[in-house]
Amino acid sequence: MGKFNKTGKRGMPALNTSSLPDLIFTLLFFFMIVTTMREVTLKVEFKVPQATELEKLEKKSLVTFIYVGKPTAEFRKKLGNESRIQLNDSYAEVADIQDYVIGERASMKEEDQPQMTVSLKVDQDTKMGIVTDIKEALRQAYALKINYSAQPRQ
Repeated sequence: MGKFNKTGKRGMPALNTSSLPDLIFTLLFFFMIVTTMREVTLKVEFKVPQATELEKLEKKSLVTFIYVGKPTAEFRKKLGNESRIQLNDSYAEVADIQDYVIGERASMKEEDQPQMTVSLKVDQDTKMGIVTDIKEALRQAYALKINYSAQPRQ
């Protein structure tokens, strides 16, 4: 039988970190791919109505959104509880819609401009008078493709 000698103390072997940069870059690419950046900070609250006949929009890059609803809690003291229109990141009036649509159309490629769609995300409790005024302003701006956002009926 052999004798085991425990007099010499061994150190811990060094940890191999050569694959660590590959792991870091893999995680970085994963998060870059799956993360979506919010384009607009919502300043109105809205609960879209339910519908049965729904279609998905083809190209989201051709869609311009107009949000209508009650102001969020932080803006209610200043603006009240009446429904407000939000264009991009700011509140607007019906008179501002025509300039907004023209600006959005101008920022698109020339061949995509005829396919521009305006999507109305309107709270289900909003009065129809505001929606009618918005539609009239869109008609004056020659934005005739209008989409009403809704969720599936359950």
